[in-house]
Amino acid sequence: MTMFPLAFLTIHCAATPEGRDVKAATILRWGEERFGQPSYHWVVELGGACVRTLPDDRRGAHVAGRNSRNIGICYVGGLDADGEAKDTRTLPQKAALRRLVARYRKAWPGIQVLGHRDHPGVARACPSFDVESEFGEIGL
Repeated sequence: MTMFPLAFLTIHCAATPEGRDVKAATILRWGEERFGQPSYHWVVELGGACVRTLPDDRRGAHVAGRNSRNIGICYVGGLDADGEAKDTRTLPQKAALRRLVARYRKAWPGIQVLGHRDHPGVARACPSFDVESEFGEIGL
């Protein structure tokens, strides 16, 4: 199935402890080891760098059964020191996520911006913050 037109932009966390400086290359490797391909289209590192890990015209592996027409963005963090869900985004990560969301909304009006947990059947806290309150109506 083609990736275009895009329907979803899904935000994830890497489920890494707060402050741990995991690089995009590591997250890319995790996806390749687990799924045989990159999981996400973008990884947002602690300092706010947006690292492209998969082109938009390739399907990712980030929401089971809902990867077609779906762009995955993952920010480094999402857990506290005890491994519990926590919004650990740095100010640069928050700004970077806002820029990426704005970019896709401009290119694909009507794209639905969701957290991983907002997809039907997902029983996890990812991305450890409320995407709807941050980026507006989800619309599922």
